[in-house]
Amino acid sequence: MALTRTHMDRFEASMPRLEAIAYRLLGSASDAEDAVQDTFLRWQAADIDRIEVPEAWLTKVLTNVCLNQLTSARARRESYVGQWLPEPLLAGDPMLGPAETAEQRESLSYAVLTLMERLTPNERVVYVLREAFDYPHRKIAEILDITEASCQQLFHRAKKHVAEGRARTEIDEAAARRIVEEFLTAATSGRTEPLVRLLTTDVIAIGDGGGKVPARTKPFQGALAVAKFMRGLFKPGKAKRDLVGGSPGVHLTTANGAPALVVVLDGRVIGVLCVEITAEGIAAFRSQANPDKLERATRQWAATDHGEPLLHAF
Repeated sequence: MALTRTHMDRFEASMPRLEAIAYRLLGSASDAEDAVQDTFLRWQAADIDRIEVPEAWLTKVLTNVCLNQLTSARARRESYVGQWLPEPLLAGDPMLGPAETAEQRESLSYAVLTLMERLTPNERVVYVLREAFDYPHRKIAEILDITEASCQQLFHRAKKHVAEGRARTEIDEAAARRIVEEFLTAATSGRTEPLVRLLTTDVIAIGDGGGKVPARTKPFQGALAVAKFMRGLFKPGKAKRDLVGGSPGVHLTTANGAPALVVVLDGRVIGVLCVEITAEGIAAFRSQANPDKLERATRQWAATDHGEPLLHAF
């Protein structure tokens, strides 16, 4: 049916919330955009005047679209080259959605998005809608066509899985940024010892190149192994400059609400290093270098004022 201006306004008013839900469910901005577009097509084809609660209808349709995507994504990721990591969103990206509460901030953190890959599709839906958007179990149960008791069980199971993989208590943003600055100084010193002191004993380093950019297929684990890797990563070299086509700038900003190093060459984001920091030190480095997952980051970078880089890599 032809949409009226009122129908369009209703959908457009819901878009920010729908995009934020879809991103948390799928871990991919491009897939989230596709899910919202698919939801719009179903909205366009519906008898809208008979829909009593448009927000609830749109949320249910979007969730079902995302559930279908999650099921097919599992099969695709089995053949993915190397480690699969979510698509990072830089500071100011509207798709990040609400981040007023600790639960909302945690649900969009890069660490938790990565951990949510362990959940079943239904567990992920319940976790996101309950933890990040404060949906009552009754409404989530209606969306999934399950009982309220089953919904509560899924939520407790999802929270347990996420909690088991989480690092220790995080520290405040200002302190975290100082630690990242110390890390950069240590990484460019050419020495391993200063780096080791900044890391937890069980720190990990994971990279996603998607088969398009060189990346180790297995994570580095342990303070010494990760320190040696980071020292080598920031060591200048002509081969590295030739590989990327220049000497990229390294900026300190935030991605998914936490400190991150953004590597930029000629206005294009070629890497985002998300740093997970705890009271004990840096617990994880998760680097996204797959160019397919950095297109939105590049657009967001171009739309913001970011100043001069802290250093030029390689």
